Amino acid sequence: MPKPHTFKARYGPWALVTGAARGMGSEFARQIAAMGLNLVLVDLLGDELAPLADEIERNGDVEVRRVVTDLSQPDFTSAVREQTEGLEIGLLVSNAAVAPVGLFFDRGLEEKLATIYVNVRAPLLLVEELAPKMIARRRGGIILVSSASALQGVAYVANYAATKAYNLILAESLWDELRGHGVDVLGFMPGATRTTGFKLSRPCLEKGRLAPVMEPGPTVAEALKALGRKPSHVAGRRNRLAALLVNKLVPRRMAIRLVGRNMRGWYGAQA
Repeated sequence: MPKPHTFKARYGPWALVTGAARGMGSEFARQIAAMGLNLVLVDLLGDELAPLADEIERNGDVEVRRVVTDLSQPDFTSAVREQTEGLEIGLLVSNAAVAPVGLFFDRGLEEKLATIYVNVRAPLLLVEELAPKMIARRRGGIILVSSASALQGVAYVANYAATKAYNLILAESLWDELRGHGVDVLGFMPGATRTTGFKLSRPCLEKGRLAPVMEPGPTVAEALKALGRKPSHVAGRRNRLAALLVNKLVPRRMAIRLVGRNMRGWYGAQA
């Protein structure tokens, strides 16, 4: 993990985390608070956000603000702006995501559009809102949570994977554009992680073939350690080996089929 005083000096005094109520979002909140940064926690699940905020304030000498808003709505930035007025946001963690599982044409158009609004439009709007101030201060950090699924086509999460490819490419591009302005950007690619959303998708974990399921704590710790060191990072050694295999060592057609076979194993689908 980074040293707290160094991390706070570079990315403090405030961090904004989306999708903060559960899973990796709540873990980002806890680990960032442990570095001494105050937090703006953004999520639609206000009843779950409140106890997390109370827990973090109770356990550390930090201030926490809550923003209960729907990132799929075009005016969500108004709620964020209201709660962050006058705050120096030095770190943005865009973690919130919609991640439906199923064959592309079995999912409705409305759900597909909501996935794009939350996974693509919301990160873009937050970067537009917060990054210029970081550039002006010549310090700051942005973590766009992508996914290992961004590296190739993935059956059963086609739309989700496509949105995460946007996050990855945007982060890597901004890493190059902003590195001369003192702003660090990271495209972070977790693999399967044992979050609430992952459990709700009901995967058959014993049938996964490429890499094991990771826990949120070590996954988030890798993201915070990688920020400022590289443009993108795949969490977990086994996940990195799998990414190397399917994206560098085999033809792309085979890579897509390998990952698709893994998904069929997890979700009990027939090839």
